[in-house]
Order: sequence, then C-alpha cells, then structure tokens
Amino acid sequence: EIGTHFNGHFCGPDGGVGTWSVEEWKSEINQAKSFVKTWKTNAGLRAEQPLPFDYDKELVGARTPCLEGRKNFVQAAAQMGFRYDTSGVNDQIWPKKDLGLWDLSMQLVPVPGRAFQTLSMDYNFLVNQSPGTTQGDPSQHRYWGNQMRDGLVQAFERSYRGNRAPLIIGNHFESWNGGTYMKAVEETIATVCVQKDVRCVSFRQLADWLDAQDPDVIAKMRTLKVGEAPAAGWKQFLSAPAAPASPAAPASRPAEPVGA
Repeated sequence: EIGTHFNGHFCGPDGGVGTWSVEEWKSEINQAKSFVKTWKTNAGLRAEQPLPFDYDKELVGARTPCLEGRKNFVQAAAQMGFRYDTSGVNDQIWPKKDLGLWDLSMQLVPVPGRAFQTLSMDYNFLVNQSPGTTQGDPSQHRYWGNQMRDGLVQAFERSYRGNRAPLIIGNHFESWNGGTYMKAVEETIATVCVQKDVRCVSFRQLADWLDAQDPDVIAKMRTLKVGEAPAAGWKQFLSAPAAPASPAAPASRPAEPVGA
C-alpha cells in the first residue's frame, strides 16, 4: 500500500493546511497524485519502467501534515474516493467512520516509567526523549528504543486482553537516535505478530476487514473502553439478543418447526 502525507509541511495559521478549504484540499490531493504519476518526467528518468500499480486506485488514505486541517480534508477525501484517514488522535478503542472514511488515527499508548501517554509513533517518543534533536545522547539510545518497544507492547497487551481494538502504529523509517525507533518497531512486530488470532496488516487491509464486518457489531465493540474486556465474556457480549417466543400454535394444528 502507498498512502500520502501530501506535498509539504505547510503548517500554522498563515496559509497552512489548517486554513485550507475543501476545494484547496482537492487540489492538494490531485497534486499529490500528479507528483507520483508523472515521476519519470519530474525526475528526468523517462527511460525507466513505469510503476507497477495504478496510483489513482492505490491511493485510498492519508495523514495531513502537522495533523491540521482534518475537518475539510475528510470532506474532500470522501468526495474523491478515499477510504480512511489517520490525521487525528485516538484512544485504543474500535474505529468509527467519519463521512464514510475509517478514522485510523494514531493512538495514545503508555510511555513506560512516565506518568503520561503519547502517540503510537516514533516521532512522538523522540520529542519526549530528546527534545529538539534527532541525535541525542548515544548512551540513551538503547534505553529510548526499549521504552518505545515496551510502550507499544503494553498497548498491544491491554488491547489483546481487553477490548481487542486494532493497535495503530506509525513509523517514519528514520535513523533518529541511532535507528533505535526502527529497532523498537521491528522488535514489537516480532513479539506481537506471532500471537494467536493476531494479524499485522496495512491500513488498507484493515479498512477492507472493517468494511466486511457487521456495523452493529463494530458499534457494540466501540462501547468497550480502553483495555476493557466484556465482564461476562465474549460469547455473551457478542451473542444476538434472544428472539421473542412465537405465539403458541392452535391446538388443532401441530407446532411448526423452529425457523419455519
């Protein structure tokens, strides 16, 4: 899957993405597509083979720069066939749809040893560990990576043993602080993706799976809080309410079989 983070971090109140109209977001989406679809011309590499996918069909989700402008972006994206957005901040509960798009935003997860939570992404651990620099104290690199890994694993465990909400993880694939966050994500994957009934998938695959579920079941799952498992067990929680008893059949005719 290939999503988009758009064409630049245009932030703040002076013309930043938070000020854009729906039509301006549509223009930004079209420009983002154009940069990819005309990459050979843009890069002067006309002799190269074309990309092995149709980007108009491939691009179905995004994350806005600076997490700004989400309201108008979602309206534009819904009109242009997008299926998910990941520009907000969520708790670890089951996703919902907003204007037809699944809200698959980053989630608040534990920061081991600290009294607060942060978003489930390398950058957010970074700014809490080495503020102002991506190359902090080398003696702390391993500790910082372990802290992120353990936070993600703790988040997984409270979902896995609680409300079973999908855990959303973001990553920049950067070498910040000696690559410790890349290693943290790799170690998290090695720990959680092998667990029973766990699938590690892309955003698009998650959207596909969510669309295939009964909306009433998803709505019911959303009633469970962070880390909350059904008190009476999953079987009772997910079972449909008992159907009302059928009126007694007249004595002159045999009772009909159940389901007739």
